[in-house]
Amino acid sequence: MTVEASALDAAALRADFPILASLVHDGRPLVYLDSAASTQRPTAVIQAMTTAYEREYANVHRGVHWMSERCTDRYEAAREAVRRYINASAVEEVVFTSGTTAALNLVAHSWGDAHVGAGDEILVTEMEHHSNIVPWFQLAERRGAAVKFAPITDDGVLDLEGFAERLSQRTKVVAVSAVSNVLGTINPVARIVAAARAAGAVVVVDGAQGVPHGTTDVQQLGADFLAFSGHKMAGPSGIGVLWGRRELLDAMPPFLGGGSMIGEVTVDGFTSADLPAKFEAGTPPIVPAIGLAAAIEYVEQIGVARIAAHEQRLTAYAHEHLEALTGVRLLGPPAAGKSGIVSFVIDGVHAHDVAYMLDRGGVAIRAGHHCAMPLHKRLGITASNRASFYLYNTPADIDAMLKGIDQLQEKFRKRQRRRRSAR
Repeated sequence: MTVEASALDAAALRADFPILASLVHDGRPLVYLDSAASTQRPTAVIQAMTTAYEREYANVHRGVHWMSERCTDRYEAAREAVRRYINASAVEEVVFTSGTTAALNLVAHSWGDAHVGAGDEILVTEMEHHSNIVPWFQLAERRGAAVKFAPITDDGVLDLEGFAERLSQRTKVVAVSAVSNVLGTINPVARIVAAARAAGAVVVVDGAQGVPHGTTDVQQLGADFLAFSGHKMAGPSGIGVLWGRRELLDAMPPFLGGGSMIGEVTVDGFTSADLPAKFEAGTPPIVPAIGLAAAIEYVEQIGVARIAAHEQRLTAYAHEHLEALTGVRLLGPPAAGKSGIVSFVIDGVHAHDVAYMLDRGGVAIRAGHHCAMPLHKRLGITASNRASFYLYNTPADIDAMLKGIDQLQEKFRKRQRRRRSAR
């Protein structure tokens, strides 16, 4: 069956997302183009979480009563759903966190503090989200190491020659996003991993924008760690995943201390629990994990490849029509080289003004530096607008954005004409 023949019906899928029927600003239909920040949730996810709270909730693992055992089964079934989704070799490699940020910080503290020392280097790219920059600066400060930045080209693609030049025997960590949250650039992770391995470095992949929008097979990926969040793939907030190679996770000390992560505690000290419990101190995100499992099932039923193909068609459509507008500059590579993210700037109009005026028409996009200040500095701008797509978006949503851009450009043109005439 061809991709076109199996194309998903986004208009029909919208009915699965109650919030998309919302009316905003004097009854205008909501047009949601901010899924890179956070996707919406289908009824299946909402109902799974509601059922857990209403009928099955208790704390997990140590309870011997029916409710605790039932909730434990659901929680651990969620771990298996994640393992299946990313094709991990064992559930012990799947650690639940509060999100991508927490997962990356866990690696920086637990693996980084044990293996990075004075004079060592950590290599990141200019397109990274702050969550894949700041923890490495903090690690470098703690350990006397240095953070280096691999450059990008003017069209928003990783400069592989520049990356290779900055990679050395001193590089202990290479941290890279699978997909840029601003540019939509799909990074060549396999090539990055191969080069890093040759230098003896560990590879940490920020999968926040990659895992929800394409097939991820960690056994083929070759990286050492992968982090992603539930709320960017139709799941709830408050749940994230750290996948790591078992031999690395086994050797790492726990990051947080408390209940659940211990094997034994005595007056002389403690021993850690086995994986993955030793990294899940305290009461875990039980119901968010159940919601994540429901989201994974929902996405799998639709098909990750079909979602990716749908988003690519939307990206190409947005590129074609935005490129036809005067005074609009698109950021990043051509549509064929990116995920479902289209960022742009409009001449003479600040990004926040663009987002505000589109919002008044019911169109929700993002404005600002998108937690990627080094990238914006590299591009010579302070802020940009970002439209991002998911399985429920249609070309009509993009048309609504284009209409809003045309209207705001006309308003600013009129304002400029009045200013000139007033002189």
